[in-house]
Amino acid sequence: MAEDTGTGLVAWFPLADGAERLGVLGLRTTSLDREAIRRCRLLTSVLAMVITSKRDTSDSYAHGTRADTMSLPSEMLRAFLPPRTVCTDRAVSTAVLEPAYRLGGDAFEHSLADGVLHAAVLDAMGHDLASGLTAALALAACRNARRNGADLPDLVDTIDGALHDWFPDRFATGVFLRLDIATGTLHWANCGHPHPLLIRSGEVVAGALEGPGELPLGLSHYTDRPRTVRTVSLRPGDRLLIYTDGVVDAKGGHHEFFGLERFTDFVIRAAAAGETAPETLRRLMHAILEHQDEQGLTDDATIMMIEWQPSTPPLLDDTRPRASAW
Repeated sequence: MAEDTGTGLVAWFPLADGAERLGVLGLRTTSLDREAIRRCRLLTSVLAMVITSKRDTSDSYAHGTRADTMSLPSEMLRAFLPPRTVCTDRAVSTAVLEPAYRLGGDAFEHSLADGVLHAAVLDAMGHDLASGLTAALALAACRNARRNGADLPDLVDTIDGALHDWFPDRFATGVFLRLDIATGTLHWANCGHPHPLLIRSGEVVAGALEGPGELPLGLSHYTDRPRTVRTVSLRPGDRLLIYTDGVVDAKGGHHEFFGLERFTDFVIRAAAAGETAPETLRRLMHAILEHQDEQGLTDDATIMMIEWQPSTPPLLDDTRPRASAW
């Protein structure tokens, strides 16, 4: 878009990091021919990369909520994390992770391959260097299993075995999902983690993604009970929320929790206002940080949102969860 100011043209270009909108850039130019547009777009791309590279360590300082530096575990995990947003014309997955700066046990993963969205959120026990190493190992085992073609049962078994072999005194909770982008069929496994939430038509669908509690990753050798993969068919416009307990347990100045109701209400209102998923999570994390007292976060806070919005309705409309033992 361009506008004539009387002293030249001001052209506006979108700043983006992949599928994530960062803002817009206004550039003044005397003309807007093909070469000028090419140079403006090049400058916009460079500026977007600069913003992306800087914001991971400066976002919280901009909020005025941090006076300390990030710990080694947090730095390690930040280096391993994927892009915040991946998407197609039918689905988008976006995530934010706000470390407690002295900790480093949260991690997330999402990728697109052969019409399937693969996603995971992890939370390792502890508040020390070992928690960061545990999360990093679990994340690496998850990626390795996925790239080797493992299905969900084998993928979780791989992580279980890796944690048991390398950190036998440690464990991590996690949720692992696979979404068939064409049909909206969602498969997921929950390993001791808070249940994901399904938001549909402006409300949380109670119990939609719940199931019997299962042991965290790294502890499966203590039981003969097989883990469970569950299946549900999404409807167009459905949004999934996967989060760590640092989100709802964030405390304000009067020791009140941010809470699940405030969390889901924010997302529902944002969807009603037509906000994109990445913008919703950006604003939501700001709200969580602003809710904090002067002590800041006491645990890492991670949120992932997955939205399925196909151009045509799915072939099936069965929203009843189905479970199968591994």
